[in-house]
Amino acid sequence: MAEDTIKKEEAAEEAAGKTETKEVKKGTAKKDKKAGKEKEKDKVIAELTDNLAKEKNDYLRLMAEFETFRRRSSEEKLNLVSSAAADTIKGLLPVLDDCERAIKMLESSSDEAAKEGTSLIYNKLMEYLKTRGLAVIEAAGKAFDTDYHEAVTQFPAPSEDLKGKVIDVVQTGYTLNGKVIRYAKVVVGA
Repeated sequence: MAEDTIKKEEAAEEAAGKTETKEVKKGTAKKDKKAGKEKEKDKVIAELTDNLAKEKNDYLRLMAEFETFRRRSSEEKLNLVSSAAADTIKGLLPVLDDCERAIKMLESSSDEAAKEGTSLIYNKLMEYLKTRGLAVIEAAGKAFDTDYHEAVTQFPAPSEDLKGKVIDVVQTGYTLNGKVIRYAKVVVGA
């Protein structure tokens, strides 16, 4: 009987062990399911994060392209307006030349009204053009500079200190907002 009791106890312990094993297995299975769901959840989160980063990068690139386009468009408009102004002012340069020639011719004249009228017209026109950015290139007596002067001819210099310098100005040169629109035509001492 004692053996039967021992066998029953062993059988009960074995059954309890199996129950515990089943419960552990169930718990482990639940943990495995949870871990699997967590892995899927992490995978989905990683995909969504990657997609969000990609979309954000695309958005930033698009904004940068648009900013570049906007800046380039405004520069082109400004250049168009500047070139139109430059063309208009270039068209007025012969009028300035004619005024300068008229003033030189009237210096020997006794007609004071003509001198004064021509000077007034020249000064008003020149002042207006200066407000638009026009500036005269000062050349007489300066060192010859190919950035601003165009040599028409070379002439033997009357003195050593005039060699390589501008002796005479044939045609006045002008800059518009720092950019040369007409080079000064000069005679250079050799």
